[in-house]
Amino acid sequence: MINLYNTVYKFFDKLEDRVRGKLTHYPIIYAFIGSIGIVSIWRGIWHISDDLFLSGPASLLIGVVLTLQIGLFISFFIGDNIIISGIKQEKRIDEKTENEIREEKNILVEMQKDLLEIKKYIKDSKDTIK
Repeated sequence: MINLYNTVYKFFDKLEDRVRGKLTHYPIIYAFIGSIGIVSIWRGIWHISDDLFLSGPASLLIGVVLTLQIGLFISFFIGDNIIISGIKQEKRIDEKTENEIREEKNILVEMQKDLLEIKKYIKDSKDTIK
């Protein structure tokens, strides 16, 4: 059973890589096909939910309980970034001044320089070891 799963998984993984590789050259077509797929998934879930639960309140209750149990409810509807920024008591970008945004940009540029230096150091260290 596991071999069958691995075979099917590898087949679709390679197929996905080929299709995605070709579609990236045509972003509008890629977006259109992707949107059809996503809407079709949600439409199918909607119909199954209607057939199984027969009522909006029951579907809502099952959906809320399910997403709360697997940890997706809050992160999906609010988003991790909003929660983290609230905990850190950070301002939203529309509340920041131009100077604060420039300061953050400068910090990010410095961090990027540091990362490049670390990357170069690691590469040089690997070359020395060889």
